[in-house]
Amino acid sequence: MSTRIEKDTLGEMAVPAQAYYGAQTARAVRNFPISGLKPHPSFVWATVIIKKCAAMANMATGRLPAELGGAIVAAADEVLAGRLNDQFVVDPFQAGAGTSHNMNVNEVLANRALELLGRQRGDFSALHPNDHVNMAQSTNDVIPTAIRLAALELLDPLLEVLEELEQALADKGREFDGILKSGRTHLQDAVPIRLGQEFGAYGMAIRKNREGLEACIPALLELGIGGTAVGTGLNAEPAFIGKIVEELALATGFPLVASADLFEAMQNMDPFLALSSALRRTAVTLGRIANDLRLLSSGPRTGLDEIRLPAVQPGSSIMPGKINPSMAEMANMVCFQVIGCDQAVMQAAQAGQLELNVMMPLIAYNLTFSLEILRNCVQKFTQSCIIGIVANQERCRRYLEDSLGLVTVLAPYIGYNAAAEVAKESIASGRSIREIVLSRGLMPEADLEEAMRPEYLTEPGLPLEK
Repeated sequence: MSTRIEKDTLGEMAVPAQAYYGAQTARAVRNFPISGLKPHPSFVWATVIIKKCAAMANMATGRLPAELGGAIVAAADEVLAGRLNDQFVVDPFQAGAGTSHNMNVNEVLANRALELLGRQRGDFSALHPNDHVNMAQSTNDVIPTAIRLAALELLDPLLEVLEELEQALADKGREFDGILKSGRTHLQDAVPIRLGQEFGAYGMAIRKNREGLEACIPALLELGIGGTAVGTGLNAEPAFIGKIVEELALATGFPLVASADLFEAMQNMDPFLALSSALRRTAVTLGRIANDLRLLSSGPRTGLDEIRLPAVQPGSSIMPGKINPSMAEMANMVCFQVIGCDQAVMQAAQAGQLELNVMMPLIAYNLTFSLEILRNCVQKFTQSCIIGIVANQERCRRYLEDSLGLVTVLAPYIGYNAAAEVAKESIASGRSIREIVLSRGLMPEADLEEAMRPEYLTEPGLPLEK
């Protein structure tokens, strides 16, 4: 590979000749060959848009010459349009705070801006990654701002697909509302429930999770950009802070505001912890629903088989005709991963010291990764699983008629102890609840039939008083 030589404060460094990044990025590539991963595209987008808006703000204050600022803005626009994506190469597991990622972006924009000015890459005497692209900024205020912007960018699509999932579950709730089945608690027979009530509850749970994610947005809109190294704003003009926030709001469409306390915005990772926690909560709920669907569709001959999930692929390489709950299994795996990412974010958020949390690259990676995979998971789960679920009404009816939970309906009339004796005899003899109650003379047949009318079994109240 042909190389060129660039210099940084540690000396000379060989850089791939065709690369737009420079010496500090090349050092990071050499220092951190950890995961083979690259920064999330939304995190790159967020960092680049900060650099663009910083150049515009610095031109507005008169500190950055228009020629240089215009070249930086033009270079940033090219990246935002999809060019040079392969130039952002620093592993997420890198030096603390995100200096390597910040400098990767600074160097790419500087070298492309130099080309636009008719100069050679690496000719930083004319336009410098630190002096010009990073003007009035520090890694320490750029990275938490970039995490906020990336999170906001990824959160909106997740909220959209969660709303679609909520609606799909609610639709199934209405479709299945007339289907009576045996409820189950402790995985044992319980009182009757409607299949639609189960699915309606799933939809409501997703709605509450979606609302929990939405509640995280206000804190993400508060930016600490302009605090520079420790929150004091050293080397940034007072006018710069308001101007860059204004430019970022225009560029992103988000109603961004400057934080009332730039020190707190730099030290405290709580907005990211709150979002990660809300993602974990959503993953827990989604995983629980996926578990239920796998259980309800188990069999078909030796399981519950109360619902049928869409067949999306053959289920076995050795057992012909086997169909597995593949989309629900995928959802479970994604949920486990999101829960694990939240643990990493939690540990990173509490690992800050004094004026800075140096674990921000880990927070950035895990948040953006969780937001992306959860969004993709929810979309596919809705489209390829939930929408196509059908109920096995005959199996639901059969289980209901055989369920020991029916005896609970009779307890207010024959007493708890008598009802328990009926249940024990049913287990021992295999006879139905109805048959045993009548044979023991515990209730008149007319009252028994009225008490066990299906429409009375899944609503509040006592059947014989309705």
